Parts: sequence; structure tokens; C-alpha cells
Amino acid sequence: MSIYINKNTKVITQGITGKTGQFHTEKCIEYANGKHCFVAGVNPKKAGEKIFDVPIFATVKDAAKQTGATCSVIYVPPAGAAAAIWEAVDADLDFVICITEGIPIKDMLEVRNKMKTKEAKGGKKTLLLGPNCPGIITPDEIKIGIMPGHIHKKGRVGVVSRSGTLTYEAVAQLTELGIGQSTAVGIGGDPINGLKHIDVMQAFNDDPDTDAVIMIGEIGGPDEAEAARWCKDHMKKPIVGFIAGVTAPPGKRMGHAGALISGGADTAEAKLTVMEECGFTVTRNPSEMGKLLKALLK
Repeated sequence: MSIYINKNTKVITQGITGKTGQFHTEKCIEYANGKHCFVAGVNPKKAGEKIFDVPIFATVKDAAKQTGATCSVIYVPPAGAAAAIWEAVDADLDFVICITEGIPIKDMLEVRNKMKTKEAKGGKKTLLLGPNCPGIITPDEIKIGIMPGHIHKKGRVGVVSRSGTLTYEAVAQLTELGIGQSTAVGIGGDPINGLKHIDVMQAFNDDPDTDAVIMIGEIGGPDEAEAARWCKDHMKKPIVGFIAGVTAPPGKRMGHAGALISGGADTAEAKLTVMEECGFTVTRNPSEMGKLLKALLK
């Protein structure tokens, strides 16, 4: 078992013919069951062609209808990426992963509102991961995104993070200690995004093949604290927590668009305090994440 995706997931790449889309789609096809998972690409100007033996369609709806794909990954440049997300949602896919960084916040607000309106009218709920995220991987089965496949090992520990590089760091530490991962999920650092920590923690809690979780957050926003409070009441599995940005000065934007602290509840210290109060094993040193998790499993 895993969360959201597995070796049978069929994936469409939106932006497959661009430089980034080509590079990462090829890497995903080469990983584990990728050859059978990546079944379609989308580019209106190149419909009918193939790339890496993957057929290209004019629209997401065409691609889904012809191949049975239920998931898409987006490498479309920022100006068109929000429209690409909506095209995938409008095609009633189950899961959409947007890797693109730099989508205007206004565009994301519009897409999120359209998604909520569609759901409110009884339309299909499509889960969105990202934007500005590294994607998701179920080791030895499928990777959808830009993470390095070789650092992952199949196992029973979940990883969820707002930071791409810290996702890799946590995974690499676990693998080095001989601890495999059930699924690793990068939710992205943008202020307007899809799945939050709380959604992924709920999925890990419900997954019979996940025994423990590493949850990594950043300064800015209330998401980590909300997830921690949910975990205190519902989570049955041990959690290691880390928040990046302990030394960040208030009021200064740091790296990710969402990592802006106004002071108070969204600083790293404030979030770590909430996580501790909610029963997490927290660390202020990212190099200890794997070791702490290993100790919890004993």
C-alpha cells in the first residue's frame, strides 16, 4: 500500500515536449514501473506524435479518454500552468501534480476558486499537489516529479515536506539507516497550494503500510500547527517534526513564496512548540531527522 499513487497509476505529462518536461518524464519512465505508468503527453500542436514512445494528445480529456489515465503531472511554464491545472481538473482526473514554480498568486487563487465551485456544484473532487513542489514517489513502484529516485528505498515510513531539498535529505537519511519509505510527498512552498500537511498526515494515518512519519515544515502560514493539532487528536503513529527557518528574521521573505513570517504564531519556534505540545518528537537540527525516527521505531 501507499498513499495517492502506486505501480498501477496511469499518468499524463502536461508539458512533455518542453525541456524540463522531457528531462523529468524520461527519468520517471526509467524508474521502477514508470514505463507502464506514463501513458500520455499533452501538447495541442504536437497531437498524434510520440516522445519516448509515449503518445501525445491535444487535450487532457483526450489523453484520459484514450489511455484511462487518472493522474497528471505539470511542467508547463508559469504563465500557462494555472490553466493547465484547470484543464486537468476539468477533465475529472483523480490527482494532479504541479511542479511549476513561479505561478502568479492571482492565477492560483482563480484556479482554487474554480475547483471549489466545481465541488460545491457536485462535480468530481480532484486532489492537487503543488504547485512549486518536487512531486511524489512510492519507492520501487512509481515516481512522479523531479526527486532523485536512487536515494529512495521501499519501506514503511512516510515523509511529507514543504521543502523539496529537505524531503530528499530526510529520505536519504532514512535510506542510509536501512529504513525504507512508504511514500514521500513534497507539498510545495507556495502560499496558495493544494494538499496541505493535514491532508497528507490523514492519508498516512489511514495507510496500513505506514508505521511512522517525518513531517517537515517551514516558517510562514498556519498549516503545520493545524496539522499538529489534528495529529494530537487522531494520529496513531509516531511523528518526527522539523521546521526550517529557526534563524530567519521576521518580516523577510525567505526562498519560498509562502515562507514569509509576520511574527508570532508562524515562526519556526512557535510551530516547533505546538508540535512538541501535540506529541511530536521535534528536532531543531535537520541532520537528526533519520536518527530520531529510527529511535521511535524501536
